[in-house]
Amino acid sequence: MTDSTGQAGRDAFGAASTADEVLAGIDLTGRTVMVTGGYSGLGLAASRALAAAGARVVVPARRPDVARGALAGIEGVEVEELDLADLDSVRAFSERFQRRHAAIDVLIAGAAIMACPETRVGPGWEAQFATNHLGHFALTQLLWPTLTAAGNARVVAVSSGYNSDWKIRWDDMQFAQGYDKWAAYGQSKLANILFARHLDGLGARSGVHAFSVNPGWIMTSLQRHLTVAEMTAAGWLDDDGTPKPELFKSPEQGAATVVWAATSHQLDDHGGAYCADCRITEGPPDSDEAASLWAVSTELTGLDLIS
Repeated sequence: MTDSTGQAGRDAFGAASTADEVLAGIDLTGRTVMVTGGYSGLGLAASRALAAAGARVVVPARRPDVARGALAGIEGVEVEELDLADLDSVRAFSERFQRRHAAIDVLIAGAAIMACPETRVGPGWEAQFATNHLGHFALTQLLWPTLTAAGNARVVAVSSGYNSDWKIRWDDMQFAQGYDKWAAYGQSKLANILFARHLDGLGARSGVHAFSVNPGWIMTSLQRHLTVAEMTAAGWLDDDGTPKPELFKSPEQGAATVVWAATSHQLDDHGGAYCADCRITEGPPDSDEAASLWAVSTELTGLDLIS
């Protein structure tokens, strides 16, 4: 899904751009955009900017009352209950959505948890992998008819800054043999990139393209499982606990690449790309990992609806 106004000359966006700046002059009236995690942090900034551009914005939320409070006063936004870590909840949400909406133009897979204590969900899945990847994998599978119905839809997976140390732990994906919160987070964010890459290859023939995004460093509720001492030791905070401005973007700046990947004509011929600062950037090298992860995700969720 791209804007109807064209974007000639709109190539000056970068790290300091905001979502409103990226969408300035773009009319999304009549378009439906789904934003998981769309009621806090950069997700809220994306929802607000997309609604201001005329889109109908659907925000699935594990805590719908909290979401409605955060989104109060923003016209064109609707909230529906969804727990990405619960496949029954994903199925129920998808059924409700498809009864009310014939098509979806953009699915922004933004909800995430980071560096949480060891937590098991569903059939014993590690919570970061389940929420950040498997829940979005299942949601995309189940919403596939509405994505293909749009004719030119996009899926945007919100990842993080790619690190070559990130690995898929093929022999112990659920961290049953020793939990490391950062290794688990890195695996889930690499999974987001690989998911978008393989989805684009499958979806292109149906007019669906996928991209992954590094939004940059943003201080939001994503850091809720980290202590001030941890973040200070990592160099994220000054000694007085203030986020270092040279490291962190505002939520509005973090949302810029997300909405750029959702709308920019510059990406029309670059399906599967990994993006940062409103540019295509270098992600993991091409390999068979994307296809392998897709096969494992299909087995784990029991969903194989995209071909």
